[in-house]
Amino acid sequence: MDFSAVLFDLDGTLTDSLPLINHTYEQVFQELGLVWQPTAVMDMIGLPLRQIARTFAGDRDEEFLRLYQHYYMRDHDQWMRTFPWTQNILGGLQELGLRLGVVTSKGRAGTDRTMSFTGLHFEVVVTAEDTPAHKPEPGPILYALAAMGVNAAAAAYVGDSSYDILAGRAAGTFAAGVTWGAASRERLAACEPDAIFSEWQDLVGFFRRNNRP
Repeated sequence: MDFSAVLFDLDGTLTDSLPLINHTYEQVFQELGLVWQPTAVMDMIGLPLRQIARTFAGDRDEEFLRLYQHYYMRDHDQWMRTFPWTQNILGGLQELGLRLGVVTSKGRAGTDRTMSFTGLHFEVVVTAEDTPAHKPEPGPILYALAAMGVNAAAAAYVGDSSYDILAGRAAGTFAAGVTWGAASRERLAACEPDAIFSEWQDLVGFFRRNNRP
């Protein structure tokens, strides 16, 4: 097995942002008078915000989106952080000569805010606004790979949700899940990923063993 590039999901995979996302949704539900459904909301993390808004708010989806963006941006810097091991992962993969990118279902404004605040940098960053189809469809991953000039067979996609695993498999990449984000190991395993990592050392170690000399 030989890899040239590794693409990552962002929220819950590289950034410890699920508390911010949960906090934001809870405020939106309260303001719109919707019944708060934390489990149902968390199960949809990884899908585009507009799809989630339509699911829970119906024809009030535009109001839902507006409120979400307001609260998310207002509280972003207070709640946003990377995981303690994020830089270890990225640094370890860069030492192996691997090219790195991000494919997220997050919008461009929120993604740019997170990248600026955390200091994360990647060769390519694909957001929900860059492709007409979204995860679990393969389009965003294939878009990123085309921008990098990398064949799917030489790439991995790493994420914390079932939608990430399904998108990676559909794109033809090595599809890997991490257990420190939104989905449990059991839910990830149900999507038949190529690998599941519970520790960052295991993730980096895998690519070290399978990277070209």
